[in-house]
Amino acid sequence: MTHDHFDVLHFDVLIIGAGISGIGSAYHLQDQCPDKTYAVLEAKETFGGTWVTHKYPGVRSDSDLYTFGYRFKPWIGAPIASGAEILKYMGEVISENGIDRHIRYGTRITSCAWSSAENLWTVTTRRENDGAEQTYTSRFLWMCQGYYDHERPYVPDWQGLSDYKGQFVHAQLWDPATEVKGKRVLVIGSGATAATVVPALCDAGAVVTMLQRSPTYFYCHPNQNELADRLRQIGIDEETVHRVVRAQIMYDQDVINRRCVEEPDAVFEELKMAVRAYAGDDFQFEPHFTPKYRPWQQRLAFCPDGDLFRHAAAGNVTVVTDTIDRFAETGVITSSGTLIDADIVLACTGFRLSVMGDIPFTVDGTRVAWNDTLNYRGMMFTGVPNLVWVMGYFRASWTLRVDMLGDFVCKLLHHMDALAVSKVEVTTRPEDRDMAVLPWIEADNFNPGYLMRGIDQMPRRGDKPEWRHNQDYWLEREEIPAIDLDGAEFLYDGQRASARSLQAAE
Repeated sequence: MTHDHFDVLHFDVLIIGAGISGIGSAYHLQDQCPDKTYAVLEAKETFGGTWVTHKYPGVRSDSDLYTFGYRFKPWIGAPIASGAEILKYMGEVISENGIDRHIRYGTRITSCAWSSAENLWTVTTRRENDGAEQTYTSRFLWMCQGYYDHERPYVPDWQGLSDYKGQFVHAQLWDPATEVKGKRVLVIGSGATAATVVPALCDAGAVVTMLQRSPTYFYCHPNQNELADRLRQIGIDEETVHRVVRAQIMYDQDVINRRCVEEPDAVFEELKMAVRAYAGDDFQFEPHFTPKYRPWQQRLAFCPDGDLFRHAAAGNVTVVTDTIDRFAETGVITSSGTLIDADIVLACTGFRLSVMGDIPFTVDGTRVAWNDTLNYRGMMFTGVPNLVWVMGYFRASWTLRVDMLGDFVCKLLHHMDALAVSKVEVTTRPEDRDMAVLPWIEADNFNPGYLMRGIDQMPRRGDKPEWRHNQDYWLEREEIPAIDLDGAEFLYDGQRASARSLQAAE
């Protein structure tokens, strides 16, 4: 197949992104719809997405790998894994299933255009290495490109940043060759990234200060799964270990999620007890480790073997809870007037939200404004046909939703074939006529900074379960497999399924 830009390459399905979502989706598509042709388009030169972008010290999962791993490939190893171990696991999924021959690396999408006349998506791309343009067409788009900008992280507009004479870097852009031994490193932030970076910097011999605006909740636990270890010890096969341990973890997470809402104070006391097991009974939580919000309104960061707190108790890291007034030549001046000198300032200040990879989309020549669309169960959008978006879970492992939506998309594609239709879209039903239209998610449900900063760019939700992304795996694992594909919210070739069956009956 030649690759000059006059070529138009056609596939039944285009999967956008070769990260954890795209690779899982590719597996499900070829497993459940083996007759469908597909390609995976990936802007990077390799697979892995998040796990390739982030190279900061100690980069690791903050979800356990028994649930972050795919349901179809057992995870064998410690529950919290390094970025390198996760990439190795993904590489095995790709090679074991022949997915590699479907991936087009170094392919950046420049636009996606739907034509109702042809019932086709036209996707224009630019090859990263030589700038050559290439056009793809496809019946169906499976958007697996994640939710943040991989090239431009979020850096607050700090006063005087240009005055600082040391090295300033955002964690997302960290160069692993950076020498930190003996250096004074100021880490700004207190979330999962900071919790990963700080122990790794301490281990590497840096003199670390963690400056946080507000504390984060941490769950300290040994980096092992007792149930998995015991099942292996008695000779249970890995597929069964994977399935049973996943079920146990889901059950425990469901319980803790409910308790965070119903008895947050009791949960906090238990989290403190877990910290003291590593940091000692006299560890002081005030003022640096007492968050302002209830547990699980933002990610509850897993702290394997209590590493952050062991370093805090040993005096290897100084924690400062304050805001930044401005940068100075030698470091940062806090709002209370303290100067923190630093050779390196490492900003763990989060992501810049990117909706649909910031790709320009059009439907029949009209630009799609995602914030004008209504969001169907966090995966489809009114007015945008033949497209499903994978947005994973924040309170449970992202990948659980990758597996679940993999089943849904394959079922939908089979259903379209059975109906002999080329186009599916979601639409409001008669009973949704007076439904309130609201922001994508309620701030008191889930409110990390990147989402609150970018909420206006996100699709809207309705006040009914079908029209929202509820972030509740335990509810969705019942609801999504039970979706009625002939329900009134689905249009096939422009008609409701109920109207189509009436016509067929006539």
